Formats: sequence, C-alpha cells, structure tokens
Amino acid sequence: MEKYSEMFGDINFTIGMLNKEDNISKEEIYGHLASFIQNTDILDDAIVQRLIYYTSKDMRDEESPREIRMLAGEVFVSLAAHDFNSVMYEVQSNFRILELPNEFVVLALAELATSYVSQSIPFMMMTMLTMQTMLRLVEDENMKQTFCIALENFSKAIYKYINHWKDFPYPKLDANRLSDKIFMLFRYIVEKWVPQASPMNTLTIVKAHGPTVSLLLHREDFREFSLSQVSWLLSQYKDKESDFYVTQSLKQILTAAVLYDIVFPKNLRRSILTSLLHQICQVPEAPIKENKIEASSCFLILAHAGPADLLDFFDEQIRSTNEAVRTGILALLRSTINAEEPKFRNHTTSIEKIVKLIMSDLNVKVRKSTLLLIQTMCEKGYIEAREGWPLIDYIFSQFAMASRNLETPMKSNLEKDEMGERTVQEASLEVLKSLDPLVIGMPQVLWPRILTFVVPEEYTGTLDYLFNIIRILITAEEKKKRDKQDSTALVISTGAVKLPSSQQLLARLLVIAILASLGQLCGASAIGLLKIMPEIIHPKLVDLWKTRLPELLQPLEGNNTSIVLWETMLLQLLKESLWKISDVAWTSQLSRDFSQQMSSYCNSSMEKKFLWKALGTTLASCEDQDFVSSQIRDFLVTPSQLGDQRQGTTSILGYCAENHLDIVLKVLKTFQDKEKFFVNRCKSIFSGKKSLTKTDLILIYGAVALHAPKQQLLARLDQDIMDQILLLYNQSSQVLGVSVINKDMDLQMSFTRSITEVGIAVQDAADHRFQFTYKETLIGFMLDLIKDEPLNSLASPVRWKALIAFRYLSKLKPKLSLSDHLNILEENIRRLLPLPPLEKLKDEGETDKDKERIKFLYERSMDALGKLLRSMIWDDMDAQNCEEMFNLLRMWLVSQKEWERERAFQIISRVLTNDVEAPKNFRIGSLLGLLAPHTCDTLATIRQAATSATIGLFCVKGIFLEVDRLEGLLEGLESNDDQVQIKISSKIAKIVCKFIPNEEIQAFLEETLDGLETLNPMCTKACGIWMIAALKEHGALLEEQLLEILSTVYHHMPVLRQKEESFQFMLEAISLIASFHMEAVVVGLLQKPLPFDRDTKTLWKALAENPASSSKLMRALIKKLEARLEDDMAGIDAIAVACAMYEVILTGARITHLYPELFTLLLKLVSCSLGQKMPTSTLSQRRRVMQHGERQQIADPCRLSTTTLKCLQAQAMKEGLAKESDEGDNLWTLLCNPDTHHIGVCALARSMAVWQHGIILDIMEYLLSSLTSSSENYRITGMAFFSELMKEPILWKHGNLRDVLIFMDQSSWESNAILRQMAIRGLGNTACGAPHKVKKHKQVMLESIIRGLYHLARTEVVCESLKALKKILGLLTERDVSFYFKEIVLQTRTFFEDEQDDVRLTAIFLFEDLASLTGRRWKIFFAEEVKKSMISFLLHLWDPNPKIGAACRDVLVICIPFLGLQELYGILDHLLEQELPRARDFYRQFCMKLAKKNQEILWILHTHSFTFFNSSWEMIRSAAVKLTDAIILHLTNQYLELLDREQLTMRLQALRQDPCISVQRAAEAALQTLLRRCKEISIPL
Repeated sequence: MEKYSEMFGDINFTIGMLNKEDNISKEEIYGHLASFIQNTDILDDAIVQRLIYYTSKDMRDEESPREIRMLAGEVFVSLAAHDFNSVMYEVQSNFRILELPNEFVVLALAELATSYVSQSIPFMMMTMLTMQTMLRLVEDENMKQTFCIALENFSKAIYKYINHWKDFPYPKLDANRLSDKIFMLFRYIVEKWVPQASPMNTLTIVKAHGPTVSLLLHREDFREFSLSQVSWLLSQYKDKESDFYVTQSLKQILTAAVLYDIVFPKNLRRSILTSLLHQICQVPEAPIKENKIEASSCFLILAHAGPADLLDFFDEQIRSTNEAVRTGILALLRSTINAEEPKFRNHTTSIEKIVKLIMSDLNVKVRKSTLLLIQTMCEKGYIEAREGWPLIDYIFSQFAMASRNLETPMKSNLEKDEMGERTVQEASLEVLKSLDPLVIGMPQVLWPRILTFVVPEEYTGTLDYLFNIIRILITAEEKKKRDKQDSTALVISTGAVKLPSSQQLLARLLVIAILASLGQLCGASAIGLLKIMPEIIHPKLVDLWKTRLPELLQPLEGNNTSIVLWETMLLQLLKESLWKISDVAWTSQLSRDFSQQMSSYCNSSMEKKFLWKALGTTLASCEDQDFVSSQIRDFLVTPSQLGDQRQGTTSILGYCAENHLDIVLKVLKTFQDKEKFFVNRCKSIFSGKKSLTKTDLILIYGAVALHAPKQQLLARLDQDIMDQILLLYNQSSQVLGVSVINKDMDLQMSFTRSITEVGIAVQDAADHRFQFTYKETLIGFMLDLIKDEPLNSLASPVRWKALIAFRYLSKLKPKLSLSDHLNILEENIRRLLPLPPLEKLKDEGETDKDKERIKFLYERSMDALGKLLRSMIWDDMDAQNCEEMFNLLRMWLVSQKEWERERAFQIISRVLTNDVEAPKNFRIGSLLGLLAPHTCDTLATIRQAATSATIGLFCVKGIFLEVDRLEGLLEGLESNDDQVQIKISSKIAKIVCKFIPNEEIQAFLEETLDGLETLNPMCTKACGIWMIAALKEHGALLEEQLLEILSTVYHHMPVLRQKEESFQFMLEAISLIASFHMEAVVVGLLQKPLPFDRDTKTLWKALAENPASSSKLMRALIKKLEARLEDDMAGIDAIAVACAMYEVILTGARITHLYPELFTLLLKLVSCSLGQKMPTSTLSQRRRVMQHGERQQIADPCRLSTTTLKCLQAQAMKEGLAKESDEGDNLWTLLCNPDTHHIGVCALARSMAVWQHGIILDIMEYLLSSLTSSSENYRITGMAFFSELMKEPILWKHGNLRDVLIFMDQSSWESNAILRQMAIRGLGNTACGAPHKVKKHKQVMLESIIRGLYHLARTEVVCESLKALKKILGLLTERDVSFYFKEIVLQTRTFFEDEQDDVRLTAIFLFEDLASLTGRRWKIFFAEEVKKSMISFLLHLWDPNPKIGAACRDVLVICIPFLGLQELYGILDHLLEQELPRARDFYRQFCMKLAKKNQEILWILHTHSFTFFNSSWEMIRSAAVKLTDAIILHLTNQYLELLDREQLTMRLQALRQDPCISVQRAAEAALQTLLRRCKEISIPL
C-alpha cells in the first residue's frame, strides 16, 4: 500500500504541473504519463478523471502547439483502458450536431473506434449521425482529412464487427443501419470532396477507400456502387508516394471480394491485373519495396480467386519481350508457388507452358529469374513427367551458355556482362544444388535423361550436383527394391534422348574420380556413383564393385589423401573391372572412348594425365593384340592427338607395357628402325607437325621399363631396353661424329630420367638374385656427369638429375659396400658443399631470370644431395653404418666457412625428414645432442636448419612434433639478438625435448655434456638450456635411465668443474632430475663408492641446497634408510645413505620436523653396524687428486654412521633440539665401540633436550620397536636409550613408558648381560621418573632387579642391580620390602669385596639404606649381618677409592646401633676430620672400646680378618693386619687362648714376605704383639 500511495502521490504531483503554461515541460509530462498509464494496470478514479479533464482541455486548446495536442490526445485515448465511458462521454460532449468539432476530438473518436471496437460500436450510430450533420459545414482541408481518417477507422471497426459479431459481448446490432450511415458519409465525400480534392486530401480518401468499399461490399444493394469506385482507385496510381496506399486499399477490397465470393467484371479484373503488374514492373524507376510487396499479395489473392484467369493474363503478358514484365511475372509465379495455393497446383501444365515461352530469351535477368522459378517449381513439385524435362534441360543449358559466354565475352559492357553471366551460372548451380529428385513425379522426369549431362565437357562444372542427383535417384530405387515397393523403373531406355554408352560413363566417371584426391566433391561423387551403378556399367561388375569400392573409398576418409595412391587404386579398379568383364569388344570401345574424351581436358590438368594412364591401362587389359598394336602405332606416328606428345606417349606406352611388353617393345623397335629421325625432324619443321625424337624414345623406354611386368622386364632389360637406351643416347650425343654431350641438355636430362626409371623398375622387381650388369657402367656415366660439372658454378641441372639417378642405382644389386657408399657420398658432397656462396653463384647470371634459375638449381641440387644421403643412410639397416655415413657431414658441420656449415645443416635437415624410417636400433639421442645446440649458431639459416633437423630426427623415429608452433618459432631464429636466440631455442627445447625416447636420454645428455665442454659460449649456453629443458619436459619418464644419466654426469664433472657456467648447468640438471625422481636420484648417488669422493659430495650438496628438493631429498633418504634397516641389519647400502645424510645435513638444512625420525634411524644404523667390517665398492677409475691435508678415508661402517649422527646432533643443537653431551666428543667414541656402545647411548639419551618433550616423545615412538628387534645390538641400543629416559617425569606424563617398563622387566631376565644391565637401569631410573609406578609394580620390579644380583659373571649387571635397588628402596617402606629384605641383605653383603669399585661402593650404599628399612621382624637378622659385615666396613675405611672409605664410615655410623655399640661414635667421629687418623691408631682405639663393650664382636672380627690377608689391594691387606694387631692387643685372656696361634703365626709370617713394605711392617708388628700377649698369659706359640 505504501508503494501505491507513493506512486499515486507522484502522479498527482505530475498532473498538477499541467496547469503551467510551459509547453516544453508539458511535452515531457505527457511522455511520462503515456508511459505510466501503459505500464499501470490500476488507476485511481480520481486520477483518471483529472487526467481526462486536463488531456481533453489541452487536446482542444487551439493555442497549444500541435505536438502537445497530439500527445494530449494519445494520453486521452489511452485512458479509455481504465474508464472508457468517461472518455467517451468527454469526447461526445465536445462532438455536437451542426457544430464543427475540434480536429483532435474527431481524431480521438477515430482512434477509439479502432482501439476499442467492442466498446465503441454501441456509440457508432450516434457518432455517425452527428458526423453526417457536420460534413456540409467542413471547408478546411485539414478537417476534411480528419473526417476521412474517421471514416476509415469507423469502416474498419464496423467491418470487424460485421464479420466477427459473435465474439462481441452484447446482442447483435443492426449492421445494415451502420453500413447505411457509412454509405451516406462515403457517397457525400466521393461526390462533393473528390472532384475538388487536393493531393493530400486525395491521399486520405484513398486510405479510407479500401476499408469503406470493403465494408459496403457485404451489401448487395451497395455492391454496384462499391465496384464502380474501384476504377477511381486504380486511377490514383500516379506517383510513388501514393501508389502504396492505393495498392493497400485495393488489397483490402480484393480480400473482401474473396470473403464475400464476389466476381469482378472482366474489364475491371483486367484493369486490376494490369495496374498491379505495372506496380511490380515499373520501368525505369523501380517500385517502392512496400508497394511491391503489397502488389504481390494482391496477386496471391487473385491466384486464390481465379488461378486460370491469372495464368491466362500472365501467358498473354509474358509474350512481350519486355525484360521487366517477364522478370516480374516470373517472380510473381515463384511467390505464388511458394505460397502453396492449393488451387494453383491444378494448373501446373499452364505454368510450364509459360516458362517454355521465354526459354529462348537471352536476357540475363530473364534467364536468372527463369532458373529461380524452375528451382521453386522443382521444390514444390510443380513439374510434370511429360512436360518437365525441358525445364531440367534448361538449367544445364543455361550453365553451359554462361560458361561459354564467360570464356568468350563480348567487347561491349564487358564487366557488366561478365557479372550477369556469372550470376546465371551461379543460379544454375544453386538450382541443381537445391533440386530434390525424389519430389513427386521428378524421378520420371529426370531418369534416365539426366545421364546425358555426365559426359559432355560443357557440363563439367555441374558435376558436383549432377552426381548427387543421380546418386539419390539410384539409391532411392534400390531402397524401394529392398522394401518391395513399386519401382520407378530406373532403367536406361533411350527414347528421344541419346544417352551415353556404358563405356562413356565409365571413362568419364573414372577420370573425374581422380579429383577426389584433391578433396573435390565431384571426384568423391563420381566414385560414389560407380559404387551404386555397376549394373548400368556392366552386370558382371556388381559383385566386384560391391567388394572393392568400399575399400577404395577408405583413403578418402582422411584429410590428406595421397594423389599417387588414389591414382593407383583407381587404375587397379579399372584393371580388375576389365578382367571381370572379359569382353574384348567392350574393352576396345572403352579405349576409343578414352581417346575421344582426350580433348575435354587441358594438357596440364590432372584429369588429362590420368586419362593417358587409364587409356594405357585399358590397352594393357585388351586381349586383341592387333588392336593394341594399331593403337600404339597410331600414337607413335601421330602423337599430337594426345596433346602433349612426350607425356602422352610415354604414359600410354608405359602403362600398356604392363601386360603387353612384347608388343610395345616390338612396335617401338619397328618404329625406331623405320624412322629417320633427322629427316623426319626436318619434315616436321616444314609441315608444322610434331613427331617423336630419339630423346622421346629414350624416355619411352624408361617408362616401359618402369611399368613392365617385373619378371618379364628382367629377362629383357639388358638387350631390349638398356641396349636401346644406350644406343639412342650414344647416337644422340654425336652429330656427324662431333660430340655434343655437353650441349644437348635435354638429352642429358632425358637420359638421366630414363636411367632413374630403369633403376626404380629393377628395384621394384624385388628379385634378390638379379644382378644389374649395367649398374657400374651407369654409375660411371653419372659420376662423369658430376665430375664434368664445374666446382665454381651451377651451369646446368644435370648435377641435380644425376644425384637422383645415383639414389636409385645405389639400391640395385650387386650391392655396394659401405666403402663404395662412402665414396659416392663423399664425391657428391665434395662437388656441392664447397661451392661458393649462393649470392656469388647468382652473380654469374646476367638477368634476373638467370639468377632465379641458378637459385632453383642450387635448391634442387641440395635437395637431391639430401635425398641421396637419406636414401643411402636409411636403406642400410645397420645403425652403425648409418652413423658412419652421418659422420661424412661432421667435418662440414664444424667448418670454419659459414656457408659450408650452413649447407651441411641444410643437407642433414633434408636427411632427417618425416617420410623415412630409421633402423630399428637407430638412436637419436647423440645426434639430437649434436644438432640442438646449433639453434644458437652464428647464422640464422644454420639455426633454422638445425631446428628443422632436430624436428626431423624425431620424425625418422615416428615421433611427430607440434609442427605449426615450431614453424612459427623458426621464423624468430632470424634475429641476430643473442637473447632472442636463447629465448627461442629454449621454447623449441620445451616443445621438442618432451618427445625424446626414454632410452635415448643418456646419449643425449652425453652429447650435450660434451658440448658444454667444447662449444663456444652461445652454443654452450644452448647445450645447457636444452639439457635443462629435456629434463623439465621429459624428466617424469626418466626413472629407468637415471642410473646411467647420473653416471654420465658424474663422468663429466672433473672437466665441467673448470667451467663455471657449464658446471652450474650440470648441477641444475641434477636438481631437476631429483625434482621428478628424488628417490631414483638418491638410489643412483647411493651407488657411488664409499667413502664418497668430492664430486659425489658436490652432487649431494647441490641437491640439498636446492629449496625445491631439499625436503624431498631428506624424505627420500629417510625412506631408503628405513627400507635398508627394515630387517634390523645394516649393509653398505645403509651406510651410503648415512653418508649422504651427512652431506645434506652439513649444508645447514633445517631438520626440525625430521629430527625424531632421522635421529632414530641413524641411531639404529650405528647400532646395527657395530663391529662390522664390510668391504666397500671399488673406487671409480677416474683420476682423483687428493687435496692438501686430505687423507684417504677408511671404510668403517659404524664410524661413518656415527659421524652422520654427530652431524645431526650438531645441527639439532643449533636448532635447540638437543644439548651438549656430558661426555663431550668422547660420546661418539663410546658409540662406535661395541663394548661401550650402551654407555654412549645412555650419554646420548641424556643429551636430549627435555624441554623439547614433543620431539623426545616422537623419538620414543620410533624407538619403541627396538625393544622387540631381532637384532640384539639394536635391542641393547633401545634399552639403553629408554633406560635413561625412564628418570624423566615429563616423559612419563606425556609418553607411554608403561609399555617400556614392561619390556624392561622382561629384558631383565635376558641372557645378554648388557641388555639385562640396561633393563635393570631403566627399572631403577623409574624411581626418579615415576615413583608411583614403583610402588604399584614393586613386586615385579624387585624380583627382576634382585635376580640381577645373581649374575655374578658380569659385575656390571650386579652393580646396576645394586644401584636400582638403592633407588627403588628409597621409595618403599619396610613393609613393602619385608618379603625380599633378607635376600637383598644377603646378596648385598656378597659384593662388599668386589673388585669393581662401583660395585663395592653401591653395595655399601645399599646396605646403609637397608638399615633404615630394617623392621622389627628383621632387626636381629640384620644385626647378625652387621656383625659379619663389620670387618669389611672397617677395613675399607682405607679403601683405594676414597668414596668407598667415606661410605664405610657412614654405614658404620648407621649400623653400630644395631649392635648396641653407640659408644663407638666418638671414635668414628675422628674419621670426619680433615686428616684421617692412622689406621693402627684408629683400630687400637676402636678395638679397645669394642673390647670393653662386646668381646664377642671383637672375636668375630678376628675370625673374619684372615680372608683379607690375601686381598688384592695392598691397603686392605695392611689394614687387615693392623686390625688383627689391635684385636690381639685387646682380646681377653679367655679369647686369646682360643686363638689358632699356629695358623695366625704362619699367616703373619707369610705376610712378612708381602711385596708391600707397609704390609710387611704391619705383619711384623702384629707378630710382636702376639708374642707379647702370649708371654703375658704364658701361652706358648
């Protein structure tokens, strides 16, 4: 609603502006209102009323401009669509009786009448009554015109109502009352206004005349009056401006007459026809197009009303010789037929008669119009079988006439006549093109007379469409026969027309068929006709052609049909057909028909040349030898009948010899013997007739040899052909004994051609046993001809023709050796390539024509040399021989003379063409590498030839390139700009290189790499570009060749290293190869001997430094290393991968994302290569210069692997992924040694950056498989690594170390000591990393660790077990270990005297910890164990290892309370002093205190001390003796008596001989103490 409110608001505003006096704005407003009303379905009543008021006012305003009034009137009338009654009321209120209205009020009524017929009719009577009272008041011319317009519109409205009153929504009105008023108005205007009417008034009356008379014709009482007014209307044809409206009104009257079935009086009808025809045929001024169209429409109405009368009128009028009348009538007939008036079809014969009346008219326009009418008649089926043929004949006759007139034009109006004749010719062809031969009745008209146009030469231009018509007719007939319908009986019955014979048809169609090879439609149509009309030609050909012709048509399916192949196939078809017919008379007649058609074609045409061959073939198939002989003799005697006598006789006799060699040779010999050539030549000069010469006969003998049956030929070649050729040649070379060999160029050329054809014939015979005895002689002749040619000029074409002869003679047996081939080629090359430059050769010519001839001979000679080379090279199936012959050009390809180099490249470009096939094993890679760089040579011609040769090189291998694109680039090589050359060469390389066979890459690269070493800078750059382009375009397919390619590159590196640009190209090539086949490149480089030499390292470095390939390279290496370590065994191939990784990592390539995988693999490799001594591959045979200070590396697999791992760790530290090892550089020594490998692994694990826990977790995941590896070394490595990681809480938090813990528990039972040690270490480290896991799995872990204490053979296991127990027990309570306490204590005590310091120390530490875990249950037990262990603790206070001494002190402090000896703390405190007390003093004080407290313990110490007298440590032995001394000193007498004094004395005596002086002294002192005590208590020793 808002939208409508806004819209109506705008329109109200617009209406309000109509009050203004500005007419310009009113014009815009009314334009806007008209558009608005037209596009609005609903208008508010108030708005409509306002608009009616304003528009009516402005429409009637006499002061307003006429344009404004007209616009206002248009808007006013358009308002009737919204409120008709209001509009009508407004207009009627201003249309009053006896009062002249406003002009625009009348126009509004008129417009309302036609625009709103249904609403206006009820008001019509009142309106006309009012109007009738106004007419006599009208004096103004404009008002008269206005009332005429109103009458016109009122008549149209009433006419519509009368004829369609049923469609109106109200009851039928009295139409007669309405027509009465129209009649009164019209009669008043006719009687009062017409006599005095001005031209403008007359025109408006004419416009009203048609609608008014049409309306009145429905009343019989008004009909006479109405028809009488038609004559006046016809009289108004005066000028172009009014003629159209007269015709328009006349058309309305004619339409009404047809509607009311009114027949015009004869005179009136003729007047109408004459007037209308005049409107169409006005001369000299052409009628207005609209008027002509209306007049034509009138004729269509008349044709419907009275076709017979109309055709009679046309028949009468067309007899006039007036061009315009004839062309007009023909056009009217054509349009009438196109309108498909049913009544008109019944008068077909009359139409045909009318056409025949003008067939003799030579006027161009009439002829063209006649053809167009015939075309329409054919299309619409207006051709009758009996009368239609002349019309068809007319089409062809007009074409023939136009063709003749075009060939011999008239002198006057030459251009105009030529254009006219051409239009007739085109019209004839267009008629034939559109002709549908299957229209009803047409087959009977056309067949068989249509065949008469096939043979005559004058209808040749129509053959395309003629053949199509015949094909359609025959095909339709065949279809009817197959469908068993009524046949149209397409048989040849001559009747009144002379039809061509079967032989004539065959001869014509066969000759025309040759044009199919040129893509001409008539040629294909001709062969198509032969396919469907074998019965017409000869019944015996049905089966043959049914099989052969489809095969014959196959070559035509392609776009490039070979002319020679097509010609051969047609001649073969002719041969087979004649053999199938086997009718001598029929064949003889065919040959005569061929001869008769000889004049139908020009001598240079393809048809004529084929006709000669077809005639020769027909004679060859004829079995009547006498007839054949007579024909041949006739051709020899009167050769001029053939046109070109040399070509004609040569072709005919050559092809005739295919089956009649004996006859041809016999007739030739007879002719040769009878003829006196010199005399006949003179006669022919005077008589004007041409006759054959000896030179002609030489050519004929060559043609006979070429076409003769090969087996017959070989038997008669020497005597009947070669002898005759040589005889004629020798006779022709001399005149009166004077040699003219160097003057008769025609003789030389003919002789060379004849020899060439003989060579071809012998070659085609394919008799491997036949030895051509004249081969050496003829080659000698040819060489003589070549040698006689000057070396500084091109004097004749003999050199060119001789080269061609060489080419064919070289193929014959006896076969030439490679040496002979090389000699012939070298001689010919030597005679052509050193010639002066072409421009200098051309300077010898005096005229431009001479210069062109020299250029022609130069080009042909070079082409012939190229073909000779091509023939000799490619005929040899030995690829090596081909290479030898190619090598003849190498010296010329590098000649210092540019023109010689240019010719060499042009020659090789001709050798390498797309129409030859190289030997199967011929390789193009090397040649491509040789040719391609010269695309940047100094001369444009060399560059272009090198490019062409490059393309051809692929063609000989059957690889066809983008020729069009390459040809465009060839032109660009003419530029002398180095950058442009390089750019174009690069583009060519991109196109060409992708087609290099995969197996040829190595050879190509070898050649280009050689070029990089030796060529000039531009060609060197081209070498690099081509090499790179080849790899870019073809790299994806090189996988199988990569090893060889890499080997080739590797071989060239020492030299290329000296040329920076070349070396960079080489490195780029390797990078490119890697971008396609990184894995294959890696494989290739990995096969290099270890250790890698400098060149191999350079290649690895180049790959690593290439951003595009570095990540792929490392991935490939990782993949290779994974594969080669898959079975957990490391071979030399895995070591090679590690060495490669070293070179890659050394470049500084980032390893962040690859570090976990790399680290794991290299660690695995180090583990698997431990202790291996693998033989390396034999070093390259290339000379290698050692750099100063460089040492020959020793192939140690583990060392090489460790070096890579070290490099990796260094890079990892740079990237913050690892930290410095606590072992420093010693770490890598530990890793390499099998004995210390696990220690190194542990140190390596400790160097992991714990803060990079994500990386360590990835490493753990990769290493997890090591715990189950089949390789013991790798299991040890994994176990060692994990054993260190078990103490990291963060890894327990984020990693899955629970599974590792299980593996460690299982491995703690392994037989391998190191593996067991590492497992136990890991279990122990779990106490640091996951204390909760220890408490959870304490039983399992304790059992596994305690078991390690029993591995006495390896103290490392024991030590690790003790350490693990110490760590674990620190987390457990006395209750947790209660079950294992006794066992642990007992086992721990056994290691107090172990030789390994670490074991002793750890055991003492553990014992100390056990003291804290001693519960009530085990307190007594532990006290007893303390008593037993006291001796060890006391003696080891002075252990060689200070740490053990300190540990013993601590353990004594802890354990003394278990014995109730707290009084000893004071003595033990002395041990804490900076300087330890003397052992003797300490022991005496200790024993003194102990003796006072517990003599039993003192005695126990004594009993256990003997075992230490034999200790391996001097200090322990000394301490044991000193302790014994102190014990003896403080034992009570009771215990002293219990001493085994004899044994003690003996032991002390033995110790007096100890190597250690300290022990000796201590033993001596102990003996003295023993003696003194024994004396004190009187005990004997």
